[in-house]
Amino acid sequence: MRRSVPVALRRTGLSLTAVAGLALGGLAMAPSAGAAPVTPAVPGLTVTHSCATPQAGYLACNALKVTGGAHTSFISPLALPSGFGPADLQSAYALPANGGAGQTVAIVDAQDNPNAAADLNVYRSTYGLPACTVASGCFKKVSQTGSTTSLPAPDAGWAEEESLDVDMVSAIAPNAHIILVEANSATMANLGTSVNEAVALGAKFVSNSYGGGESSSDTSYDTSYFNHPGIAITASSGDGGYGVEYPAASKYVTAVGGTTLKRASNARGWTETAWSGAGSGCSAYDAKPTWQKDSGCTRRTVADVSAVADPATGVAVYDTYGGDPGWEVFGGTSVASPIIASVYADAGTPSSGSYPSSFPYAHTGNLNDVTSGSNGSCSPAYLCTAGPGYDGPTGLGTPNGLTAFHG
Repeated sequence: MRRSVPVALRRTGLSLTAVAGLALGGLAMAPSAGAAPVTPAVPGLTVTHSCATPQAGYLACNALKVTGGAHTSFISPLALPSGFGPADLQSAYALPANGGAGQTVAIVDAQDNPNAAADLNVYRSTYGLPACTVASGCFKKVSQTGSTTSLPAPDAGWAEEESLDVDMVSAIAPNAHIILVEANSATMANLGTSVNEAVALGAKFVSNSYGGGESSSDTSYDTSYFNHPGIAITASSGDGGYGVEYPAASKYVTAVGGTTLKRASNARGWTETAWSGAGSGCSAYDAKPTWQKDSGCTRRTVADVSAVADPATGVAVYDTYGGDPGWEVFGGTSVASPIIASVYADAGTPSSGSYPSSFPYAHTGNLNDVTSGSNGSCSPAYLCTAGPGYDGPTGLGTPNGLTAFHG
């Protein structure tokens, strides 16, 4: 069992100012001395954490749901409903509109979402994406042992996370098949077993939008669950600001940080800054992978790359099993992890024996470098403050086409 981790947000409304203040001292157990609340992009915005505070030994999902207040992505979205949709995200990251053909992306979460298949296709039909059904073989929902009939108990919070995750795969890789693997509970053993099951079922891309504090057991979890050469495994860096979560700290995964994404009148049409809630920092236990060259951390540094995560510039999600059934807006690095897993899928099957987390380090010029924003105070400063080149909150940057995710 993993040791308990205090979760920054409970399932009650909190202002984004409160979110920042709590989060920067919450989810991650690594030192966050000097971290300060960050003024929200939209005053009055309220959010809740989808997953309730976990019991000892359990992990939490990293989905943040907007529950009230104005929302910056409501301004001239490319498509309704509110929140960024597929066309927005494809535009922001220079991605194809028909990506993912021939690939299978797996989502690993805990508990069951009974409405996952139906809700997925409402999302896809609303945005004009091809249907992805159980009957066609495009969508499959299984337990951690691969059963399609003996599934875990439902949970409304994790159901929101699962809807968010499969919707982001649909947005970024609309022609990919999707496997949703539901762990019996949110322990690392069960979630890790689910990762292994996803790989056994043939997925070359596996997203993990959950995390908890680091522990001395992490290196053994690396070996047991995440060491899968030739498989792109992504993990969200957390929503607690400066500090490190596991499994994002695993040297075998692509740790995905978060940004604030806004439209702009520049050549790209978008700007990004580091999101104040994105997790980052220097691992206490995991060794540094050979391709990571930053000098201020002798062990594994989080993150590697990033994508939109700020709830104030969040994404549209359709979910009917959670507490607010229907269309909702979500943020958190739970958004960013399935986006990056799906970008890997768009780029094609990873080469045999490779660790896809190394691919962006060989193509740094093919990413959008995020050079401003912070998630707290730290030393050395790049671990918590964005700047030119590599930094903790956003890693090497965000997708600018597919080249950085191919290898």
